[in-house]
Amino acid sequence: MKVTKESIIGDVLDFDVDTAQFFFAIGMHCLGCPAARGETIEQACAVHGTNADELVKAINDYFAAKA
Repeated sequence: MKVTKESIIGDVLDFDVDTAQFFFAIGMHCLGCPAARGETIEQACAVHGTNADELVKAINDYFAAKA
């Protein structure tokens, strides 16, 4: 899976639940909420005041390391 800022958080979590660690690390603890699961990474980062590009890179690096 290639993650972008437009990726839906729920889709990323459904692909690999272990990616939750990256969301938790930047203060996104509401991953079970239906609204959070339907947001894009960019939308969620804007609400939480975090950098979407850094989160996307961390998740993609994680996937690359598992390949």
